[in-house]
Amino acid sequence: MKPTLAALAVFAAGCGGISYGHAPAYVPLDEERRVVESARPYDADVVHHPEEWAKRRVTLFGIVESRSAGTGGQALLRLTVRALEPENLCKRKGDDDSCRVTVGDRDLGVVWVLAPLREEDDVGPRAIGQRSLLRVLGSIGQDVSQADGAPIVHATWYRQWPVSEYVTPATTSTVR
Repeated sequence: MKPTLAALAVFAAGCGGISYGHAPAYVPLDEERRVVESARPYDADVVHHPEEWAKRRVTLFGIVESRSAGTGGQALLRLTVRALEPENLCKRKGDDDSCRVTVGDRDLGVVWVLAPLREEDDVGPRAIGQRSLLRVLGSIGQDVSQADGAPIVHATWYRQWPVSEYVTPATTSTVR
């Protein structure tokens, strides 16, 4: 492949429609599909029974409320857990580019996530910060937050959406 074509391919792979999933329904990335297939959806009602979670990985969607420095150069993120909506909201019917990943308005509890961030998610215009949406895969540690006693998920993989790349039903007037 010529250098110009290679650069174009890399640019196209990074465009919002691909990485942020602009489609009428949620579309997991290939890597995402592989890593979350054996994970259990996070359930705040049973998370306090460590014997049920000790050997299983969990996956969850959450909106970042705060970010601080964690141990070992990782980020410590406080998230409100949200349910993925069955359909994404779109501004214009039939226009996939106007669709955004959609999570519910209801807060399903708080978790803390300890995550090693990729460089592009650590600093810069698309850095993970307050109001970013994350899908996290990880394990629930035996440790809990000293701030509020909420569980800490040790992330092994994540996907992030900046504020402009996802919606909740309350934040937008769109069509399905």
